[in-house]
Amino acid sequence: MSENELLIEREKLLGRLVEINWYFMAIKKMTTITKRKKFLTILEQQIAQEANASNVIFVEEDGDVYICMIFRANSIVKKAVIDVLDKNRKPIQPNLQAGNVYIYGASGTIFQPKVKNGHLIGRGANDMKSSIAAFVSAVSIFLSKNKKFNGSISLLITGDEEGDAVNGTKKVVEFLRKKREKINFCLVGEPTNPNVLGEMIKIGRRGSLTGKLIIFGLQGHVAYPSRANNPSTIIVNILKELKEIQFDKGTRDFQPTNLEVTRININNTADNVIPATAEATFNIRFNNKHSSNSLKKKLNKIFRKITKKHKSKFKMEYRVSGEAFLTKPNKTTFMIQNIIKKITKLKPKLSTTGGTSDLRFIRTICPGLEFGLVGKTMHKVDEAVSLKDLKNLTKIYESILKNYFK
Repeated sequence: MSENELLIEREKLLGRLVEINWYFMAIKKMTTITKRKKFLTILEQQIAQEANASNVIFVEEDGDVYICMIFRANSIVKKAVIDVLDKNRKPIQPNLQAGNVYIYGASGTIFQPKVKNGHLIGRGANDMKSSIAAFVSAVSIFLSKNKKFNGSISLLITGDEEGDAVNGTKKVVEFLRKKREKINFCLVGEPTNPNVLGEMIKIGRRGSLTGKLIIFGLQGHVAYPSRANNPSTIIVNILKELKEIQFDKGTRDFQPTNLEVTRININNTADNVIPATAEATFNIRFNNKHSSNSLKKKLNKIFRKITKKHKSKFKMEYRVSGEAFLTKPNKTTFMIQNIIKKITKLKPKLSTTGGTSDLRFIRTICPGLEFGLVGKTMHKVDEAVSLKDLKNLTKIYESILKNYFK
């Protein structure tokens, strides 16, 4: 990634913030902590789709609001910039710590967790460093009480789980397959509960397919449309047809397959010029009635049909985060469900809702399920976990080990 590419990306990101008047709000510095946090949440939502080449984090510290931009190329951090939202102050070149910017605004620094009002606050508090801590603690307690048991326990911890997931669990699964290592069952500590501990176990996940579509038209003057071919019209027609698709009505275990348009971009600054290209990005969360390949074939037919009608061309890029999968409930599933009910007084629902997880890789070599903490605050400012939930989760994991190996 060149310096020029980084600057172009930076300008694109900043441009997205103009609509919500971030500079004005930063100068005013807001008036209360609540309003500042609300401001930060709005900003984070606005740029949630800008994570392909970079991460964008918003900072509130000592009343000032900052924007942190981390630029990556091939998963390697190339540049990090922190701009205070004040045109009269220069950007800060931060230190980097394992791919993260060292400064972040919340009620404190997220890399220095703290306990407040019965909660542990810090990045990863429920997604999912605390689950890892509960795993380790549960295994330690189990081993102290069971010096000899028939089996083995392994912990797989990866920092390469989100996004493309190139080197984490995927590579370990390949290694285990080559070594012909047999795994009987896997428990993933994702924050599966929407509101309270004990609500939900994940026994499967929908697949995720992201598509980036580029339509190539013919640039021209708006006063002479017959001499041009407007890609904006073509892409609007395509997106309309995509949104009208009823992929299925769902299944007993899965929600209906759903497509959402996440970005539309026409890079044209002149109001009297018909653009040459138009781009759109969409994501499909699909159930086990489909595969990523079957969906690609269906979509490509639509792209070819409409672009042929309008005498234009298209380019399509797909990225598959994972296929849909379902672990058929077995005696281990029900054993875990009963343990959770005994400790939390709630019978967890067996569900496939939500995003993807690394079980999408592990399920190719063994059955498994997901159960962890409450995911209400994950990825938010002041991500937090209840200390009571953390202790109960450790009890649940320990009890699972005890019952599995008895």
